Amino acid sequence: MNELARLNSTILKNNPHVYYLLSDFGKRLYYPKGILSQSDEAGKASRRFNATIGIATERDSPMYYKHIQETLNAYNPLDVYPYAPPLGKYELREEWQRKMLEENPSLQGKTIGMPIVTNGLTNGLSIVADLFIDRNDTIILPNNYWENYHSIFHVRRGANLQRFEFFDQKGKFNVPEFRKSLMQQKSAGKAVVLLNFPNNPSGYTPCEEEVHGIISTLLEAAESNININVILDDAYFGLFYGDSIKESLFGRLAGIHPQILPIKVDGATKENYGWGLRVGFLTFASENAELLEALEQKAAALIRSTISSCSNLSQTIILRSLKSDEYINEKQNKFELIKERALKVKAILSQEKYNNAWTYYPFNSGYFMCLKLIDVNAEALRIHLLNQYGVGTIAMNSTDLRVAFSSIEKEDLDGLFEYIYRGVQDLKIGE
Repeated sequence: MNELARLNSTILKNNPHVYYLLSDFGKRLYYPKGILSQSDEAGKASRRFNATIGIATERDSPMYYKHIQETLNAYNPLDVYPYAPPLGKYELREEWQRKMLEENPSLQGKTIGMPIVTNGLTNGLSIVADLFIDRNDTIILPNNYWENYHSIFHVRRGANLQRFEFFDQKGKFNVPEFRKSLMQQKSAGKAVVLLNFPNNPSGYTPCEEEVHGIISTLLEAAESNININVILDDAYFGLFYGDSIKESLFGRLAGIHPQILPIKVDGATKENYGWGLRVGFLTFASENAELLEALEQKAAALIRSTISSCSNLSQTIILRSLKSDEYINEKQNKFELIKERALKVKAILSQEKYNNAWTYYPFNSGYFMCLKLIDVNAEALRIHLLNQYGVGTIAMNSTDLRVAFSSIEKEDLDGLFEYIYRGVQDLKIGE
């Protein structure tokens, strides 16, 4: 039996619902017994010479330029210059899994895969899209969403984005609209749900009651014979400031039903303020270890055939950070800084004078909040603020203006919203 047939047979045997969820491309993927697998075997077993992997060495160390290493003296050349494995440095994967289990109590006792290192979250989401999304598949997601989902899932893979109204009239996650969208997939027999908490752009994470409604809806759909991929974009995980849940839905969904496959995409990019290091993670959950291994191998094939592997240096930096004695304290300090900014924004927005200019979407987490403008066009306001006052914001659509309080000092927030308000008045007068 060849490797492709073995992987697909393993998935079919252990959970045919997951096999059904794979895209045609995902079904064709396998990790070949090629240069990397042979090099891995040689790395473990060769006692004299290892003439397999395509790097240059010198005196049992990777060959490198001294003028580069001088800027990296804190790091062993072995942790900088060689290729990292396609699935990532194993020690880093172990450390991220340990962190994940510690921060998500609902994962205790659950079976999850070892996190796979990706080149940031975008790469992680793209891997998921290639593995599971076929042309004309339906992606169910809230209407407040990161615009890059359109490129990743619709432009690249041809999926249809079916958006439901994120908030109900009470400013809560709209469970009835979510249920309506999901149950419409009965005839297809397959659904892909994409949830991003804390949400970009709104900055909202559901509370326990809302989470109960989400999970009940997913279980109802699975019991109705809908095979469901639940992609959890946890880019801003941990930045919870209010009455939301304080863990990922991944732990709540892991092992909950054989027809629900939860996939967690997260990383050090936003959580650990390492945006340019491009270290993300992709983790599958299943009660079956063989199934997890097969999905991991398919993901490895995708990584090998696209970027080959992620930066060894970036992984080394993040691993050292996670194991540092300073990690917990520094992370808490940064969290408190952003939380203070979020609470200051709430206080500013409570001022009555702003009531004739905008309302705002509920926010309790993450980097952002979103204004809902009453009388002016968001794109027109964005351009006016930039040209007239040198203030940068993001227009999400004709009414919604996203503000990243994460990038504004606390003492400057009053001025920021005053400029936005002034811009609104300018445009209203200009009418």
